[in-house]
Amino acid sequence: MKIDLNTLTIRKVHDALIKGEYSAVDLARSYLSEIEMKNKDLNAYLEVYDDVLEQAISADKRIKNGNATLLTGIPVAVKDNILIKGRRAGSASKILEGYTASYDATVISKLKDAGVVFLGRTNMDEFAMGGSTENSAFGTSKNPHDISRVPGGSSGGSAVAVASNMALVALGSDTGGSIRQPASFCGLVGLKPTYGSVSRHGLMAMASSLDVIGSIAKTVEDAQIIFDCIKGRDPMDSTSIDLETKPSTLSPKPLVVGVPRAFTESEGIDKSVIENFKSSLEILKKQGFEVVDVSLPTIEYSLAVYYIIMPAEASTNLSRFDAVKYGFHKAGKNLLEDYELSRGEGFGKEVRRRIILGTHVLSSGYYDAYYNKAVSAREIIIEDFAKVFKSVDVIATPTTPSPAFKIGEKSDNPLAMYLADIFTVSANIASIPAISVPSGFAEVEGKKLPLGLQFIAPSGGEETLFALSKNFLKK
Repeated sequence: MKIDLNTLTIRKVHDALIKGEYSAVDLARSYLSEIEMKNKDLNAYLEVYDDVLEQAISADKRIKNGNATLLTGIPVAVKDNILIKGRRAGSASKILEGYTASYDATVISKLKDAGVVFLGRTNMDEFAMGGSTENSAFGTSKNPHDISRVPGGSSGGSAVAVASNMALVALGSDTGGSIRQPASFCGLVGLKPTYGSVSRHGLMAMASSLDVIGSIAKTVEDAQIIFDCIKGRDPMDSTSIDLETKPSTLSPKPLVVGVPRAFTESEGIDKSVIENFKSSLEILKKQGFEVVDVSLPTIEYSLAVYYIIMPAEASTNLSRFDAVKYGFHKAGKNLLEDYELSRGEGFGKEVRRRIILGTHVLSSGYYDAYYNKAVSAREIIIEDFAKVFKSVDVIATPTTPSPAFKIGEKSDNPLAMYLADIFTVSANIASIPAISVPSGFAEVEGKKLPLGLQFIAPSGGEETLFALSKNFLKK
């Protein structure tokens, strides 16, 4: 049967499945048909699982038996750095060629228990290192709004899958904006939860003090439903917590929205982004929210701090990929040459760059000059956010400094690429939750390119983010 995928939400699908309007198998076939038509051009999926219909049959049995949850039968795409037992996983890297996961990530176990249907694994920047999905060893994903442009990254494939109706929702990971930036570029909702609120067990680590798993969806409620399923403390992840979620307080007193004006209107921000952001703030005012300027004097240093801490942690985490135990292997004359050849050819250019940077800032003579100073600066940034949150409920910024850029436009300029994270990295540095929601479009070369609005809340403030975002999107 023909199902209109454009307007589907998790709740709408659940109601339809319970009423018998269509089956989980019908729904899965509809998404598989879209994947067959579109994926060759958009390159969102690295692999579509061969047992999708079998999973859907199991979901239908569960529905028939009255054991369905809200997520039973929901088609989900999974970023290639999240492990599913018995399935390939490779972080879009050549060095993990042929690797099959030996266990489920905790988030996967929770979604399996809920009865979701996993469609496949999605493309990404190699080991989550990038903001465009151009760093994948398996080719660039394309933005559905303009295939000459990037979809963002590193969770670009997940965003493309949802934006093009090749999945209803998708899992991604966010280290410095890797969920929110592609959500913004593709006109979607992207949630980066509070650090530790979602287990990282089974997520291939990039920067362990920054990484968090979240969701990309078409609606705020869908992102919320996924978060409610996957959150919670996990004995397999010592950094995970049982989040003390603060209740939303949209009424009777209106929320106070803080705007770090000097930062959001600084040099280098695209004019269309600034105008859209101002319009978004006016919408919030009309909805009864109080919008005030705030001072975050150290937020401008977040990007510099991030690009010291992240490579340092990444270089350490990626040292385990030695091409000896599994994955790509290139034989040399001795063990050292084995390592050099295998890692030199197995890792892509951007991954090698960040490993070198990370190794440098951790090396003798530079550790104190760079890494320790970055850690100290991080604490000051955290303190600044805490001070501001004493007077405001949330902070608003644009999600990105520009609409989606052309494929290849920033490839030879790493610094320009890194600056695309300028608004998103601070939430990871401060370990606090943030969400990107669609806020309009920019007309560029005859194409309407999506723009995003970012809300940042204190630790545990997800419910406020959800409530405020839903209210904003009612506009």
